[in-house]
Amino acid sequence: MAKYRHEWKYEINYGDFLVLRQRMSAVAGRDRHAPGGTYRVRSLYFDNMGDKVLREKLDGVNRREKFRIRYYNDDTSWMRLEKKSKVNGLCLKESQRITKEQVQMILDGTWEWMPQSSLPLIKELYVKLREQGLRPKIIVDYLREPFVFGTGGVRVTLDYQVRLGMEPGDFLNPFQITVPAGAPIILEVKWNEFLPDIIRDALQIPGRRTGAFSKYAACRIYG
Repeated sequence: MAKYRHEWKYEINYGDFLVLRQRMSAVAGRDRHAPGGTYRVRSLYFDNMGDKVLREKLDGVNRREKFRIRYYNDDTSWMRLEKKSKVNGLCLKESQRITKEQVQMILDGTWEWMPQSSLPLIKELYVKLREQGLRPKIIVDYLREPFVFGTGGVRVTLDYQVRLGMEPGDFLNPFQITVPAGAPIILEVKWNEFLPDIIRDALQIPGRRTGAFSKYAACRIYG
């Protein structure tokens, strides 16, 4: 069962990135899903005409949620529908498998099948499409270098080369044109009950403070 987790985010520069990569390689393991050390993430975010999701993020609303569909390394044979919730600074990510064909139907506005789905998250997205007017809004691409540390369920990621696509209907097209978002490198740290001292110490970079950076919000500057 999914649990609420702690999450820190830092905006860092390339020098910080090199230092952190070296430190994390020494104290943590590489994620098994990144055999080459890095993978590409492509996400499709949903919002409505009033930009509910974006405004709640920018306003720092205490209880908020966002839906996205995600796949990795241009492989559309394995895709996930995700709902990320934030309450009192803690994060919860719910995730369920979704097929390429189902994603295409959502992009096409063909939703009649969704209430009959056996997956609760698909049913919930259907309700939000109908009641809140959520629609596919923007595509966000980036490269991720993930590290894992078993104690405390710690996951540390370095995200960079953030790009955006303004045509949500082309989400499944690996050749869709994307443009740089002008976003910094992002360090993300997630853990369960506690963050081990060895990881906490390795993450110390002078002058860097935790923030609330959002790749979605950064890309929405452009539309």
